[in-house]
Amino acid sequence: MYRIVEKQRLNPTVSKMVIAAPKIARKAQAGQFVILRVDEVGERIPLTIADYDASAGTITIIYQIVGATTMKLDRLEVGDALLDFVGPLGRPSEVEHLRNVCVIGGGVGCAIAYPTAKALHAHGANVTVISGFRTQELVILQKEFAAVACDVHLVSDDGSTGRQGLVTDVLKELLDGGACFDEVIAIGPLVMMKFVAQLTKQYGIKTVVSMNPIMIDGTGMCGGCRLRVGGQTRFACVDGPDFDGHEVDFDEAIARSSTYRKQEEHAREALCNLMNQEVREV
Repeated sequence: MYRIVEKQRLNPTVSKMVIAAPKIARKAQAGQFVILRVDEVGERIPLTIADYDASAGTITIIYQIVGATTMKLDRLEVGDALLDFVGPLGRPSEVEHLRNVCVIGGGVGCAIAYPTAKALHAHGANVTVISGFRTQELVILQKEFAAVACDVHLVSDDGSTGRQGLVTDVLKELLDGGACFDEVIAIGPLVMMKFVAQLTKQYGIKTVVSMNPIMIDGTGMCGGCRLRVGGQTRFACVDGPDFDGHEVDFDEAIARSSTYRKQEEHAREALCNLMNQEVREV
């Protein structure tokens, strides 16, 4: 059992948990993920490691409450425990030998972008961060980004953050203004990563994206997380989650991401009905 030692609501739909997992914390690196199960009847879901502390023996996860499993996860409080918490899985992000990097996070993808930005900073890189959200109310991790970046840009769809626009708008302005990046790392919605990759390809800048497709076992056995990268089949759990953004078939990934949408909606509805029944009984 893996005990929750800290819990914090970051915005109306996103929460952070710090989990006691000493063995995982000793080996965790930026870009890797865990697979957890809330209880014996729960599904296995992958979540990227948002932070880790080897000395304290803890792993931080940040999740958006969108489906039945994350709803069940968010019902747990400090002192409760998760049944399964497996990791670290996946290949760590490559952060050495980079000097000027632009890290782009979209929405809750900023939770994945942050540990990579932090690791780059620790290795001496100059980090520029661009983060985008629908609205100011959903903004997360801006203080954390400011601590590891030399330049931070924040945009939102509605302009409530002070600037309206897309992350690609900021990136294009920086590049047209003479910014030189060894690499761009984009993490967020598939559509966002697709258009970042299309933009950077025009400028000839290496671009890495973090892919989080449907995943079950996390060991490459089930094939659920397969992607088309450079015309070849790759598995996000063992070959990734980081891939060359110019080689990823985003259209296929976007189509596959909605495969189980009806089942997900049914599971969420069933859990909501159960929660409402529990409230009525109380």
